[in-house]
Amino acid sequence: MYVVLGASGHIGSVVARKLLAQAQPIRVLGRNAANLQSLAAQGAEISVANLSDTSALTQAFQGALSAFVMVPPNPTSNNILADQSRVIDSIVTAIKNAGLKNIVALNSIGSDKPSGTGLILSTHEFEQKLKQIENVNLLILRLGSFMENTLQQIGAIKHMGAILGMVPADLKVPMIATRDIGDYAATALLKLQVHGKQTRELHVQRDLDNQEAAAIIGQAIGKPDLKYVQAPPAQFKAAMVQMGLSENFADLYLEMSEALNSGHMRMLEPRDEGNTTPTSFETFVCDTFLPAYQCRQAA
Repeated sequence: MYVVLGASGHIGSVVARKLLAQAQPIRVLGRNAANLQSLAAQGAEISVANLSDTSALTQAFQGALSAFVMVPPNPTSNNILADQSRVIDSIVTAIKNAGLKNIVALNSIGSDKPSGTGLILSTHEFEQKLKQIENVNLLILRLGSFMENTLQQIGAIKHMGAILGMVPADLKVPMIATRDIGDYAATALLKLQVHGKQTRELHVQRDLDNQEAAAIIGQAIGKPDLKYVQAPPAQFKAAMVQMGLSENFADLYLEMSEALNSGHMRMLEPRDEGNTTPTSFETFVCDTFLPAYQCRQAA
């Protein structure tokens, strides 16, 4: 039995579907049963629980050989790091209580740093506490930015005619497709080749800077002059708060961006055949960004 947290999300759903495609028994966990019905229809067992509910989470892990775990973001919280810490403690305690032996965990680049990384401080805590669990085989996947984050730029393109961000236009950013992450995680669970505790950073097919990414998007949507603009911190924070994100989230996001700008937060493992994922940014734009953009335009 495999357990998949975040099974209704971009990554967890890919993990769950790949395990189901291999006729594996899986239990998918989420806060809303309705969001898990498509997986239930394919044979998954559903468990509904809040990740901060240690008792319910322990029950969900009972009888499982392996699990895919993650801490979902909570961008509207006014105390994000404290909220994330409670979820982390719940997941770690439930793993211990249930006696799980194999874990693949979703995490971030920068998790090696104990300070100065903003939002990534919670992933540092997650990594450290997972590594303290005894008698478990643990694979921690450290990732860069998700390609899917660019979908949030559709509004900026429509209203401002540009893509906005906090990092310099020429800074190479490791953007990765979530489907590649889910595929890698599911394969790791199926093969059970991890012994002891390991970290693995997943590289994208190639790193791009934001101006190159803007040019690829612009060409696809019929705006070949589309530019990337580095916004002043105060302006970017105001835009995030206006979108409904908390000030706490915005402040931590700005600190994380500065950690990227300075190189304090970066990929540490060299690229090789085993840690390089296949989806190019051009492919993502063609099959994901463009349809989403066209749908918004039609609406």
